[in-house]
Amino acid sequence: MRLFSRLVALSLMLGLCACTTAGPPPGTPEFAAAQVSRAYDCGLRVDRSRVVRRMPQEERRRFAMANAAYAVKSYKAPRACGAAERASVQRDVAALARR
Repeated sequence: MRLFSRLVALSLMLGLCACTTAGPPPGTPEFAAAQVSRAYDCGLRVDRSRVVRRMPQEERRRFAMANAAYAVKSYKAPRACGAAERASVQRDVAALARR
């Protein structure tokens, strides 16, 4: 019985870790919104309208909804970013603007 309860606790813990670390998959409007929001957190300039213009019409609404949700989260709990993360986010946002 004790082994069973440990296995249940372990699987629950692993499941919760996956939920908190997994973000939206790359290539989706939600991923683009997350990267734009993170860029703002890092103090980077973002041409949001350029990113939106490059998206297909049907994805723009999803981007706007996700971007609004990330903006609220960012406002409530802003995070600083290190140089490596800043460079990574800058590359991702530049790729979104060229897409």
